[in-house]
Amino acid sequence: MTMIRERLAALRAGMKEAGIDWYIVPSGDCHCSEYLSDYFRTVRFISGFTGSAGTVLIGKDRAYLWTDGRYFIQAERELAGSGIELMRMAQAGVPTVTEFLKAEVKDGETLGFDGRMTSAKLAAEWEEKAFAGRGIRLAMDRDLIGEIWSDRPAQRFSTPFLLPERFTGRSAADKIAAVREKMKEAGATLHFLSALDDIAWLLNLRADDVPNNPVVFGFVKLTEDEAVLYCRKAIFPAEIANALAAQGVSLQEYEEIWSEAEKIGPKETVLYDPMKTACRLAYAIGQSGANKITKTNPTTLMKCVKNPTEQEALRESHRKDGLAMVKWLYWLKHHPDPESLSEIDVSDYLEKCRRQEGAFELSFGTIAAMGPNAAMMHYSATPQNYAMIQKKGFLLVDSGGQYPDGTTDITRTVAMGPLTENERLHYTAVLRSFLRLGMAKFLKGSTCYFLDILARGPVWDLGIDYRCGTGHGVGFCLNVHEGPNGFRWTKPAALDGLVELQPGMVTTDEPGVYIEGGYGIRIENELLCVTDEENEYGQFYRFEHLTVCPIDLTPVMTELLAPDEKKALNAYHAMVYERLKSGLSGEEAAWLKEITAPI
Repeated sequence: MTMIRERLAALRAGMKEAGIDWYIVPSGDCHCSEYLSDYFRTVRFISGFTGSAGTVLIGKDRAYLWTDGRYFIQAERELAGSGIELMRMAQAGVPTVTEFLKAEVKDGETLGFDGRMTSAKLAAEWEEKAFAGRGIRLAMDRDLIGEIWSDRPAQRFSTPFLLPERFTGRSAADKIAAVREKMKEAGATLHFLSALDDIAWLLNLRADDVPNNPVVFGFVKLTEDEAVLYCRKAIFPAEIANALAAQGVSLQEYEEIWSEAEKIGPKETVLYDPMKTACRLAYAIGQSGANKITKTNPTTLMKCVKNPTEQEALRESHRKDGLAMVKWLYWLKHHPDPESLSEIDVSDYLEKCRRQEGAFELSFGTIAAMGPNAAMMHYSATPQNYAMIQKKGFLLVDSGGQYPDGTTDITRTVAMGPLTENERLHYTAVLRSFLRLGMAKFLKGSTCYFLDILARGPVWDLGIDYRCGTGHGVGFCLNVHEGPNGFRWTKPAALDGLVELQPGMVTTDEPGVYIEGGYGIRIENELLCVTDEENEYGQFYRFEHLTVCPIDLTPVMTELLAPDEKKALNAYHAMVYERLKSGLSGEEAAWLKEITAPI
């Protein structure tokens, strides 16, 4: 922790020189992304915390980190000795970042942050809810982290590629026209788009600029007759640039977006999403005198509803992923000496299986967690910190792949040997939770927010909970976390969870139980919302399981399963066997038939 303390001291020296009393570092980049390239891992640099979501606040003699329940155990370990206090979000007595700022930042003081890497929504919340009328200055023009990060990695710009329409189902020109219609409906003459996955979807463009997320670093400006992609032009092959030009898209340099925003005229009406737009960009729009329309990007809702072509492609990508998973499970269950394997060995073999089935990348870093490690929801084994497989308890593996025809995300918890009564009870509760949500039949107009109780019910019946959402949206050969759809019971943000479920939306179903120091259990599939019957009560929807992989039945207390739960489980396993048997060896297929037999 000496290194972290030295970095904090260097940052405080920079704050003093700049006249800044507090400096805040939220997780993010210039595009308000969840997953970050190494260049933008400022929270990790200044705190040592390696989780994907956190906010660090540094004062003259105090420092704090806020993170959510997925990372409490991990953060406590990683912050030990750093001088940074852990603030456990959503826990009794713990203020939010904004509440803390309101209480602790004194009138007339200065809060500093990098305006390129902080969303407009966050900055507006601080200004309106914490600082209104108090003479507190927001200094957003200094990247104080960058000034002390001498060996900062370069921002990655990789060679892009285009997804063919046989997978996307729509051309970029068609999508751009649809966005222009939404702009017209809203009365906008100009639209800035910063979210990387929205841009990738809009232009059918993919790359490798962010690990596990096949996106291109760039910004898009749309007007009635112009579409501009601000990118690193030099890395675009001529055939890609020409193909984009044929769709009506021109290229400009990445860094020019900031000066372009300053050229906006006062007669423009600019549409942008404050949750997905950097504060510096929004500030330039505000300074221009232009009219502002702040609302969710039209592309956000468009891309989360997969069209029929994408849906069919997803079924195929999940079949391939299911083959990889079964081949991995067969290898694991038939290994002559599983205790010679580490969590990393298990993870590496699964990646090998995926790549053999056509995955060009993982959709996130594989979580292979043995025993107590699985209680940390986002645990990651490293060469310096890993466990060996044991012939007892649970091995939890959360993983996924990027295929040209889809993105997969699946978790299976595997019994590696004898289990305790509590382990079996909790596994059965998680299975029931998983099945109850997957079996849901619901009327048009229902939201993920209202359906979350179906999953939590069996777990809540035991007097326990899991400190995370039950599921999230998934992109199409894109980010494994995609909004706005997501199952959760806590009060959702503006759209997250409250958006109406529509046929074509893909959302994960992943309840769990996490016992600190003991074990973690999670079962996860991707669900596709599809139409069901329509009658005098209205249009009903249901879910189709996209994920095709057996569920370990050895820990299940079958006597606790309701008849409809058994029926759903048996039907799912019958589907898994039929979809996968032809792609397996004779031994693998025979084993799959055995483990998917009706209970």
